[in-house]
Amino acid sequence: MKKINIHEAKTHLSHYLEEVEHGEIVVVCRRNQPVAEIRPLAPHRNKPRPIGLSKGKFTVPASFFEELPEDMLAMFGGAES
Repeated sequence: MKKINIHEAKTHLSHYLEEVEHGEIVVVCRRNQPVAEIRPLAPHRNKPRPIGLSKGKFTVPASFFEELPEDMLAMFGGAES
C-alpha cells in the first residue's frame, strides 16, 4: 500500500493508475490523513457465470419452505420486536 498526498495524486495520476492496474493500492491523504483509496477493480466477466457451481455442496432444508412466524413477518413489514 502506498500513501500519497492530493497534490502528488493530481500531478502523477496516470503513473499511480498504472501501479493500481498492477495490483497496488494507493491511499490518498489530505494533511497526512487518509481520505480515499484507489484500488483495482475486479476483472469484467465476458461470459455469464455458470449455473450450478455449488451443486452437491449444499442442500436446502425442508424448513426453508415453511411459513415464517407472525412476529418475524411483522418485522419485515417494519414493526419493531
